[in-house]
Amino acid sequence: MLDLAGELNRWMEEGRDFAVATVVAVGGSAPRDPGAALAVDSQGAAIGSVSGGCVEGAVYDLCAQALQDGTTVLERFGYSAEDAFAVGLTCGGVIEVLVTPVRADSPGRKVLAAALSAAARGEAAAVARVARGPAELLGRALLVHPGGSYEGGLGGHPELDRTAVAQTRAMLDAGRTGAFTVAESGSHCGDELTLFVESSVPPPRMIVFGAIDFAAALVRTGKFLGYHVTVCDARPVFATRVRFPEADDIVVDWPHRYLQRTETDGRTVLCVLTHDAKFDVPLLEAALRLPVAFVGAMGSRRTHEERNRRLREAGVTERELARLRSPIGLDLGARTPEETALSIAAEIVAARRGGTGVPLTGSRTSIHHDAHEPGSGAVGAHAAA
Repeated sequence: MLDLAGELNRWMEEGRDFAVATVVAVGGSAPRDPGAALAVDSQGAAIGSVSGGCVEGAVYDLCAQALQDGTTVLERFGYSAEDAFAVGLTCGGVIEVLVTPVRADSPGRKVLAAALSAAARGEAAAVARVARGPAELLGRALLVHPGGSYEGGLGGHPELDRTAVAQTRAMLDAGRTGAFTVAESGSHCGDELTLFVESSVPPPRMIVFGAIDFAAALVRTGKFLGYHVTVCDARPVFATRVRFPEADDIVVDWPHRYLQRTETDGRTVLCVLTHDAKFDVPLLEAALRLPVAFVGAMGSRRTHEERNRRLREAGVTERELARLRSPIGLDLGARTPEETALSIAAEIVAARRGGTGVPLTGSRTSIHHDAHEPGSGAVGAHAAA
């Protein structure tokens, strides 16, 4: 649901009634991750997707029905071996969809409005909803902020809210979306309730070092992938807004000095495109010791070997050096800046998702590598934060 925050927040502000269908669990080769949503307003307008097209019509009808009767429902869609053209996922996967009406008289409208407003502003917040449990609690929601304060409630035992807030805050801190089970009393001894948590966190950072033509293409690709992109170069004549109009930030500073003073986290991606030892070595010496998601550096095989030698001389350990992805990018035969940016982006996605980078044609590798990671909301899995 929060992936549609911008549009749904506008609907809220306009006072529209709508119903939102959210993927709360997946299994097999499901086309969308937990949190994907489709929303339908009272005039029949629809936004979003829960399956990439497989079951959109059926989910649209569920939303229309929920708007009419005000009832929250949980629906499961899967592949039907008897009739491949029946309503279901022809890809062979399974999804569970929570359909929630958001009408003027809906008890959870205020909480969902606050959640959508926070997500639309880019603020960190997480909303937990009852995805499986007693009918009277289904769809009940609470919103948790980073400091632990919360709005709304699940309507059950008083301890339930306290347990839900603690678990949801832990998932928010990790930037995770997924499900966990808890007893209606709030203890972890039963499995009467399944709570689905959607975390909204600021976009991850991509920092591109080296204001070159390849960087300009990578900036555009990084923005397309949803990163907050910064370009850093020590040369003011190259690090300009004219050359990088789509970058979120442009920094003129020595790369290693900027890296030491800026904020990074476990989702940050660092792309070193300078391939100049005076910039690369001190920068990579610092980068390889940070708990970031990805560190890659451009250069030829010869440049790579020479750079590694210099890094070892600077005291970088073999374990630290093993984190360096160099030469950066997957082997696509790329030549142009745009092709190279695609190659780099492909390696970043593969590293993030656990992909192999091999063609799917003829291979037996999983298409969705992270479908059953803890907290992913996989069907049949009950992940705790």
